[in-house]
Amino acid sequence: MKVLFAADGSKYTKKALAFLVTHESLAGPEDEFVILHVQAPVPPRVKGLLGTAAVNSYHEDEAQKVLKPIEAFLKRHKLRFTARWKVGSPTEEIIRACTKEKAHMIVMGTHGHGLFGRALMGSVAQRVVTDSEVPVLLVK
Repeated sequence: MKVLFAADGSKYTKKALAFLVTHESLAGPEDEFVILHVQAPVPPRVKGLLGTAAVNSYHEDEAQKVLKPIEAFLKRHKLRFTARWKVGSPTEEIIRACTKEKAHMIVMGTHGHGLFGRALMGSVAQRVVTDSEVPVLLVK
């Protein structure tokens, strides 16, 4: 099975990873993981002031802060994976990557803000569940 794992670097990402490796039916030796970290774009004015190279370097550094520990964790558990990062809307990039990678499932941690929090600010997890054509496993 091919699994898209959406990682934001929060404690919920760590919980979702722990859940995966403790459930062999989800993370076996034949399974493949695509780890995706999505960052919000830097505002255009800031990009104009700093320059494209500096902004790209910033995004690369931030992505590595999230991806490197996940890569080390998956290597220790001898799981097959690729790691990627994108800049854009998290929901759109997760759905786009799922389609491109032909993933069978999306796994992600959820902050669990509850109804009030979702009403005020929306939820990436909720939008992914709504927009995804494949099953989505949310770990709280």
